Amino acid sequence: MASSSYTCIQDSATEKDRLLSSGTGYGSQGLLGSGGAHPGPRVPELHQREREAGEEEQEEALRRKLKYFFMSPCDKYHAKGRKPVKLGLQLLKIIIVTVQLVLFGLSNQIAVTFREENTDAFKHLFLKGYRDGAPQAVHTQAELYSHVHFAIEQYLALPQISLGRYAYMTGVGVNGSTLSLCQRYFRRGTIDPVNDTFDIDPHVVTDCIGLNPLTYSPAPGNLDYKNFTIMFYKLIDVTLDFQLKAINIQTIINNEIPDCYTFAITIVMDNQAHSGKIKISLQNQASIKECKDTNVSGHAESYAREFFDVLVAIVCLLSLLLCGRSILRGILLQQEYVQFFKHKLGRSVSWGERMEFINGWYILLIISDMFTIVGSFIKIGIESKTFSSYDVCAILLGTSTLLVWVGVIRYLTFFQKYNILIVTLRAAFPNVIRFCCCAAAIYLGYCFCGWIVLGPYHTKFRSLSMVSECLFSLINGDDMFVTFAEMEKSGTLVWIFSQVYLYTFISLFIYMVLSLFIALITGAYDTIMAQTHEQVSPTDLHTFIAQCTDTPSSGKFRAPEGSSCSFLCCCDW
Repeated sequence: MASSSYTCIQDSATEKDRLLSSGTGYGSQGLLGSGGAHPGPRVPELHQREREAGEEEQEEALRRKLKYFFMSPCDKYHAKGRKPVKLGLQLLKIIIVTVQLVLFGLSNQIAVTFREENTDAFKHLFLKGYRDGAPQAVHTQAELYSHVHFAIEQYLALPQISLGRYAYMTGVGVNGSTLSLCQRYFRRGTIDPVNDTFDIDPHVVTDCIGLNPLTYSPAPGNLDYKNFTIMFYKLIDVTLDFQLKAINIQTIINNEIPDCYTFAITIVMDNQAHSGKIKISLQNQASIKECKDTNVSGHAESYAREFFDVLVAIVCLLSLLLCGRSILRGILLQQEYVQFFKHKLGRSVSWGERMEFINGWYILLIISDMFTIVGSFIKIGIESKTFSSYDVCAILLGTSTLLVWVGVIRYLTFFQKYNILIVTLRAAFPNVIRFCCCAAAIYLGYCFCGWIVLGPYHTKFRSLSMVSECLFSLINGDDMFVTFAEMEKSGTLVWIFSQVYLYTFISLFIYMVLSLFIALITGAYDTIMAQTHEQVSPTDLHTFIAQCTDTPSSGKFRAPEGSSCSFLCCCDW
């Protein structure tokens, strides 16, 4: 009994010691091992292994997302099976935007031709002795009166002499007249070259009379135009202002309703220089409005063009949204990649790698879409005769079409043999910009010098814009002999300077600047070609992505990503 009691007490003490001890061989953990001599793994170790497995899975998922993000549309289709809707949308946009531009170009060409031909007709009708391309000027008082009277008489007899069908615009002149004859002169002006004295009041006075051609009489309260006295000794300019109406029926050729035009014509006889020579010019501003009571036999009113413009705007709006979503996805993926490198590896990501997530082609397409949408609505306004901004619409549609066709290069970059142009431009761009900044400083110096020295003696150097155009032509070897030959020999010093100026500019920019510019492009091309035969060290981003060995057709990219799906997210590039 004593031995039995001692054994029970000893077993109880042993059990108590096991309960109070920090060993790992008790309970269920003991069952995992092979007795108390070989204890099983600890709980923190299991959690750590699970956490490491989860991190490896997240890292692999990030690699897979990055690889999918930089795939081509064809690889994305094989990876997830989603149709490349945006690719098809861009191809459709190229077609419809080009068709829209061609249709607008035909209409714009007719409108511009109509305005230019009418302006040329007005110059022949109202400018005495006008010859195409020849500047108009008078040098005597009698000649000035003769030109003024000729323009007014031609205006009065316009319905009988003009080949075009024009109508007078009433109520646009002074005192409700149709034509205004005005002169501007200084309030007081006395010039005496004999004594080298002058007395001038710089305040400008405007004196006008009106004329009604329908009654062939002066407007009420006005004198006859032949009794109009010009103040020659203090004259600034003489102007004739009137408006004419016309209808452009050429648009019927393009199955459009004819446009009604209003031409605001101003004949200016400029004496601001007071040099004894008065320059004469004609200015014409055209405005378009909708005609009233239009009737074209066999022509029914159609809104096909307006519907097509709306379709183009909708397609471009959808393209804008999809490209904007892709840029947003790239920014979010960039932040995820940066955070992973920061917390996992303790390193920062360079700006060069960050910018790889921002696709410049998407930005180009967004700008193109914005231009197309705005241009389409302006075009609708022009076709409905609400707007007449042909030039603004042409700039928007032309620029958008240019960007759309430039965007085609993006799809060629997926093929290595077609990618040489973009890769070369990308490699040479920084050096080219730095080189152009240096060359621009020299170029601007020559522009200012040529304008101030040669401007009074050479027609190609009269303004800074003309100087720049002339020098740029010389760089390309255009018009060299004419530029040298047209230099007026007004003085030996200026002529010698012009020869030194032109020879040094041509030698410097053709033999040095232009050659170095070509050498930069050639050097970048040679570098790119050399890299194709050498092993190029990849960036951290590409090294990280390369560790993902899953192919697009492996099926692993079809796994759910845990994000909600919508119509836009089903349209992958």
